[in-house]
Amino acid sequence: MDSNPMYEYSISGASLPNRLCEALRFDAKKSLDSQSLTNSGSDSYTPSSNSREKLSPTDSFSRVSPSCNSFGTGNCFQGSSPPVEACEVFSRNEQYGSREFQEVLNIMGPHSSPQEEKEKIMAPSNVPFRRASSSSESQSNATSRQWSLEQRGSQFIAADNPSPEYVPPGDLKQLLVACAKAISEEKINEFNQLLEVAKGEVSISGEPIQRLGAYLIEGLVAKKESSGSNIYRALRCREPESKDMLSYMQILYEICPYLKFGYMAANGAIAEACRTEDFIHIVDYQIAQGTQWLTLLQALAARPGGPPRVRITGIDDPVSRFARGSGLETVRRRLAVISEKFRIPIEFHGLPEFAPKVTLEMLDVRPGEALVVNFPLMLHHTPDESVDVKNPRDGLLRMVKSLSPKVVTIVEQESNTNTAPFLNRFEEVLDYYLAMFESLDGTLPRDSNERINVEQHCLARDIVNVIACEGRERVERHELLGKWRSRLTMAGFRPYPLSSYVNSVIASQLQCYSQHYSLVEKDGAMLLGWKRRNLVSASAWY
Repeated sequence: MDSNPMYEYSISGASLPNRLCEALRFDAKKSLDSQSLTNSGSDSYTPSSNSREKLSPTDSFSRVSPSCNSFGTGNCFQGSSPPVEACEVFSRNEQYGSREFQEVLNIMGPHSSPQEEKEKIMAPSNVPFRRASSSSESQSNATSRQWSLEQRGSQFIAADNPSPEYVPPGDLKQLLVACAKAISEEKINEFNQLLEVAKGEVSISGEPIQRLGAYLIEGLVAKKESSGSNIYRALRCREPESKDMLSYMQILYEICPYLKFGYMAANGAIAEACRTEDFIHIVDYQIAQGTQWLTLLQALAARPGGPPRVRITGIDDPVSRFARGSGLETVRRRLAVISEKFRIPIEFHGLPEFAPKVTLEMLDVRPGEALVVNFPLMLHHTPDESVDVKNPRDGLLRMVKSLSPKVVTIVEQESNTNTAPFLNRFEEVLDYYLAMFESLDGTLPRDSNERINVEQHCLARDIVNVIACEGRERVERHELLGKWRSRLTMAGFRPYPLSSYVNSVIASQLQCYSQHYSLVEKDGAMLLGWKRRNLVSASAWY
């Protein structure tokens, strides 16, 4: 840490503008209109606004790179002054991020009592904000929304070799479920006939169910041909390059508020837990492009008593879509820009390693530092007891608990795809991603290259993996908040309740996107969703 220069400066007591929703609304519009985010169409798809594109399971993912480029070594920030262009992907967020998060922290400052915080909460918005009243409500809405095949099966299984006329016209959702059921029952002839009908109904520039259907068909064909692992590896190794993937993930982050606000809730817990700490070590188990830390670092830099020294260990597996090329090095440069611009000493160490293989020595935990461990949408990638008798998932949690962290933050997809049988898993994927695709529909035009790239490069790979892969090759193994709570409790953790005020601010800001977004506060955790389908959970532990 002594490689970083300390900065001295004074800070005024002037409060930041109290217009959080306006800042978010401006940022969303600017982000979507910005030409700097526009990428060329993908190699596989060329959307047209006037015609429906057909997905061919044999060619939709055919153009792939022959191998993955792993990121070989980590890099440490030495406190130099890098060029501002190194932070170009962050530039849009910088204009409002500091106001957005610092305002929350200012209101939650040491001089605010709980009653004062309550009085400062914004007026009620149109966004549903409710607190679950019983443990029965902890179940994901996914369970109650599963499609009832028992009630519909007779419409499809009328003969050993059904023809397309047995499928209700215009009901693509039922058609996709029928395809999955045929696969699960090994009725290949029936599947092939239903597939031909489904292929004529899907489109990557159509309605949400049509776009999702294109990728579901890809997964079903791979499942039938037992080629899921090959397609999954191809999707990991193909273009785009690291810098393009960071751009796609940035777009997804900006247009999906449940990701942004899930991180905001986690940051609120970190800021509160480390309010008086002068030395903070953040271990981020999936640093990605580092977007989560922009607002937190700006808020810490504005602390009245001066900024703390911050050390960030950014972990990313060596073959992930973020770590290809110079992904971690790019994050290092961006953090250096933030350090220079906001005068907060930051030390960064990039660690290209798989999470279960990270050792205590790699983390370099030092006495006197407040340790923060962050699991952003990554714990579900760690195998559990259903895959490995050693249970790396619970083992990782126990290892982190042994470090006595100040706080551990978790953001996860609220879905149940870990141990469910294939047909139930397919229905869950259909239900979950349909809600996600619907939420994207009101943000970007259906023929937008940006939207197509986001869905293809950021979502399709996960969809194919859940549907087509089994055993160790199925790495997308999501669990519900209730299951994570059980695992964390068994590892010795206790809940660190998220700030009700921060949750209320988030609920108010959600109205800037759509009235269909929802927020549920449950036992100190937060659930963000679309039309009452929970999509993302955020929780904190110690």
